[in-house]
Amino acid sequence: MEYAILFLPLLGSIIGYFGKSLAKFFSEITTSLFVSISAIFSIIVFWNGIKNNSYNNFVIFEWITSGNFTANWSINIDPLSSVMLVVVTFVSALVHIYSIGYMSHDPHKPRFMSYLSLFTFSMLALVVSDNFLQLFFGWEGVGLCSYLLIGFWYKKEAANNAAIKAFVVNRVGDFGLAIGIFLIFFYFGSINFNEVFQAAPQFIDKKISIFGYEASLITYICLFLFIGAMGKSAQFLLHTWLPDAMEGPTPVSALIHAATMVTAGVFLVVRCSPLFEYSQVALNVVTIVGMITAIFAASIALVQNDIKKIVAYSTCSQLGYMFFAAGVGAYHVAIFHLFTHAFFKALLFLVSVSLIHAFLD
Repeated sequence: MEYAILFLPLLGSIIGYFGKSLAKFFSEITTSLFVSISAIFSIIVFWNGIKNNSYNNFVIFEWITSGNFTANWSINIDPLSSVMLVVVTFVSALVHIYSIGYMSHDPHKPRFMSYLSLFTFSMLALVVSDNFLQLFFGWEGVGLCSYLLIGFWYKKEAANNAAIKAFVVNRVGDFGLAIGIFLIFFYFGSINFNEVFQAAPQFIDKKISIFGYEASLITYICLFLFIGAMGKSAQFLLHTWLPDAMEGPTPVSALIHAATMVTAGVFLVVRCSPLFEYSQVALNVVTIVGMITAIFAASIALVQNDIKKIVAYSTCSQLGYMFFAAGVGAYHVAIFHLFTHAFFKALLFLVSVSLIHAFLD
């Protein structure tokens, strides 16, 4: 069942893309059906975890092996990933179904549905990872799908510009994340979450110097990881791509830029909380950036005229609340708000486009 949750959206993406000539609604029905089945299985896994404490790490295969270094491709089911599975698959299933009607007049709807399913697979690979390398694969996968979906209407110059802007701004954050992972591998000798978190107490007093500034190794690692989270979750200074991303079809905004991809940064901070707990400096930075973003983005939203941009800035603000909660150590509160926000913000986007169409008519 866990394998089906991860790979059904990938299978739907492939079949949906190449099956566009088989029947009129073949791609839409196939992708929606596969993601919906994945959502049902996710709810079952979530319930089994609550009721029976049924958590496990399913190793699919050894991805990279070199000496003592091993990186597996895994499906790691724990309380955090089981919550994220429900969020990603359930919202994605609703958006897939909504898109059947919304994109009905678009000649390239099979390609659109295929991209949505590919995004869902990438996000699932990110949340079920048990090591930083698989997480980075999913991280870059959702970035690629975001680029493809924002620029889906590639004949619109504004859509192309928005897609490029999102891609470039996210590269800044991804560079920080990559440096954080390099530091972890160089000093810890592993990129497996459990091994890194267990070894962390040994490095509390370890100091390193970067650009002439000496500080704790764990502080530097956490700060670089947080730069990656800032880019993906559109925090202050790296927030500029999110409002422009509204140029893509509205289901894209509902799925990627409200419910799932932008929450990857919050997920990363909570997943790495055993590291962040050893660096008060990093936690303070997370708190301050979250606080500034919450106030700053909400203030901008007050003077916007485009309903989708209002909701986009609202998303930035809500993500700031999540980071603020994580920064003060209330990780469970951050994830609870992430869970509720994913559903109500996706619905807000879908309702806003209904309003736009109603006024156009």
